[in-house]
Amino acid sequence: MRKLWVVALLAAMCGGVAVAQDEPSYGPELQGYEYPYPVQRFEFASQKQSLQMAYMDVKPAVANGRTVVLLHGKNFCAATWKGSIDVLSQAGYRVIAVDQIGFCKSSKPQSYQFTFQQLARNTHALLESLGVTKATIMGHSTGGMLAVRYALMYPEATEQLVLVDPIGLEDWKAKGVPSISVDQWYARELGNSAEKIRKYEQATYYASTWSPAYEPWVQMLAGMYRGPGKDAVAWDSALLYDMIYTQPVVHELEKIAVPTLLMVGDKDNTAIGKDLAAPEIRAKLGNYPVLAKEAAARIPHAKLVEFPALGHSPQIQDPAAFHRELLKGLAR
Repeated sequence: MRKLWVVALLAAMCGGVAVAQDEPSYGPELQGYEYPYPVQRFEFASQKQSLQMAYMDVKPAVANGRTVVLLHGKNFCAATWKGSIDVLSQAGYRVIAVDQIGFCKSSKPQSYQFTFQQLARNTHALLESLGVTKATIMGHSTGGMLAVRYALMYPEATEQLVLVDPIGLEDWKAKGVPSISVDQWYARELGNSAEKIRKYEQATYYASTWSPAYEPWVQMLAGMYRGPGKDAVAWDSALLYDMIYTQPVVHELEKIAVPTLLMVGDKDNTAIGKDLAAPEIRAKLGNYPVLAKEAAARIPHAKLVEFPALGHSPQIQDPAAFHRELLKGLAR
């Protein structure tokens, strides 16, 4: 982490562009990258394979009897939740932050039928192994799509649902975003770099702003694309993009049966495959102020919290404001 903060400082000094020779390289399961809390492994069999899910299980000094499960987004990892883990554990919550199969420190299978249902089953099996029978499920971005699927499949195990700028509040295919093959996604992912990640996140995650505090998360992801297992990382990423595009959850929002807290940065404009769409279609995608209000109206027992000046990652862009509203929403 110290090295990443040095890279962040260099990025700030160089106008936002990090010095290449100081950028880290990591293994396909983020070997070499240290998480903020001890990492444990859940080993299980799935689809005729032996797999492992990495997770952090952080217990508070004074427990309030509740558990929050954190589900990361497509370009983030469990480690990115550090700020939220700190706040939640200090407030008395047990916090379990998971790396899903195909991501970060978890297995990168060469052949796997990635579905949100499968990832939800994997997560549920992990929680059962830990003796967690009921929890608040909190997902960001792609993790929000997974959190919705989890709540639909396991309502009795879901105390509360928290969705932080979830993608999938619209059906991109139905709106005209063309599909591309897994091979095409793979080719795109092989060309990933810190520069591309940074440019995308600046425009989408942080409302066209940038801070050196964001750079470690860029390097965390980019480091896997520089490492010896970059082919495996890019391949699973391609499979996951295909899953996201082909498995919308927006058509089932009315079926959510648990209390839901929807937290959205109004400057968010995320839409998978938006760059593939025609300009007239692209202009209509990712309108989060509208999408969030529509989703809140359709989800029973939903409360919407908007952050007018923030983008796709309000928990990182303005952690104080975000966590203040989060704790209020959890208490509700």
